[in-house]
Amino acid sequence: MTTAQGLSDQPYTWVGLTVVLIDLTLRLVALGVIPGNRKPSTGMAWLLLILVLPIPGFGVFLLFGSARVGRRRHELQRQVNALIIERSGQFSQPIGDDAPAYLHSVVTLNDRLGALPLVAGNDVTVEPGYTASIAAMAEAVDGSREFVHVEFYITAWDEVTAPLLEAMTRAAERGVKVRLLFDHLGSRGIPGYRDLKARLAATQIEWYPMLPIMPLRRRFRRPDLRNHRKILVVDGTVGFAGSQNLTEPGYNKPKNQKLGRSWVELMVRLEGPVVAELDAVFVGDWYAETSELLEVTGHRAPSRPSGDPVREVRCQVVPSGPGYESENNLRLFTTLIYAAQSRVSLASPYFVPDESLLYAVTTAAQRGIEIELFVSEISDQFMVGHAQASYYRALLEAGVRIYQYPAPYILHAKHFTIDDDVAVIGSSNMDMRSFGLNYEVSLMMLGSPVVAEFRAVEDDYRKISTELTLAAWKQRPARLKFVDNVMRLTAALQ
Repeated sequence: MTTAQGLSDQPYTWVGLTVVLIDLTLRLVALGVIPGNRKPSTGMAWLLLILVLPIPGFGVFLLFGSARVGRRRHELQRQVNALIIERSGQFSQPIGDDAPAYLHSVVTLNDRLGALPLVAGNDVTVEPGYTASIAAMAEAVDGSREFVHVEFYITAWDEVTAPLLEAMTRAAERGVKVRLLFDHLGSRGIPGYRDLKARLAATQIEWYPMLPIMPLRRRFRRPDLRNHRKILVVDGTVGFAGSQNLTEPGYNKPKNQKLGRSWVELMVRLEGPVVAELDAVFVGDWYAETSELLEVTGHRAPSRPSGDPVREVRCQVVPSGPGYESENNLRLFTTLIYAAQSRVSLASPYFVPDESLLYAVTTAAQRGIEIELFVSEISDQFMVGHAQASYYRALLEAGVRIYQYPAPYILHAKHFTIDDDVAVIGSSNMDMRSFGLNYEVSLMMLGSPVVAEFRAVEDDYRKISTELTLAAWKQRPARLKFVDNVMRLTAALQ
């Protein structure tokens, strides 16, 4: 080799050495930084990605590795929590002599995590019908006199949701303050988003996208942080919460409509002091997006009867999300499951538990508690569906009974019951995304009468579902098991 050839090869040598140095540096930095303040499973997933693919893996980590929402939003959350405590002027009310002793500590936990007390004297109506719940919300809005607060992860203006959005339009035209929040990316992913914005712009409804990604306006954050809540409050008298988004049952997607795929939901209609707690959650989110601080209304008597609800129910709202220090929903769920004495029924479209929830569920089954889990036979999300499937063997071996809701339906309802004592419903899935990345809201309700209403829904699920057996599950092809395990790893990247 001549001297000239040696010199010409030097740039390539330096490039190679630079790449190797960057590779080693990123691996060392990852080892010292990523495990800090993360769950072991999450830390190991990120470390594995970066150790296998250092440069692209670190790039993905920089984009998706932090669930922080910024100092401003954390400060707004702190201010709203302080305001809620000040205006509520009370601690949680007594749970009653008929309630099990463990509920005292559960209520205290919720007090400290979410700043909202347990309140008595509420009426609860379960709304299992998709179009029926839209009609019930529209009826409540048509009766509004002062304000309507609407917050849904996905909002679309279509033939199914039109009755509610038209009722909101009419209310705004007669002088009612109508405010609407919807998640920016969550709603933008639904066909007809531009039409939604154009139609809203032609009304007197005040509306804002939540957690918007607008780089040109310097509004940017981890792109998969979402506000997943579903709330409607009318005049502080009537409220709705649950799993349903404001879109038609196939999410306006041609593929779903071709397959006959539709979503099965569950909502509750509420009257009583708990409605003010739902409104407080809305007020906090409105403040975060607009910097306008609204009044948190106190309870007002309803203007008309609400049918045949379960009356005098003690309820407590538990908000959760990246703006809170703790995973409020996860702590509530695991505490209740560990406290169960006889029966736990879970319904979740996306069951991808972290270690704590998986141990709570399997431990309960192993100590003789009857546990059933309702999931969909098919999943609408490839990665999540396979990640969820990776947990089925451990659940079945522990004694959990798994019921698969028949295709082409997607069981999207999110609720569970504990013994004859507690029912919980809300926007939260039982997955790591809902625990760590999404803003969610859960509603805890106490007493056997309201649990009985949810048991009736669970009985309907069971009648049409197929039970999955361990023997059948072991027959899955090896290639599917491989995909399940890979997707399980990606689910931990939060």
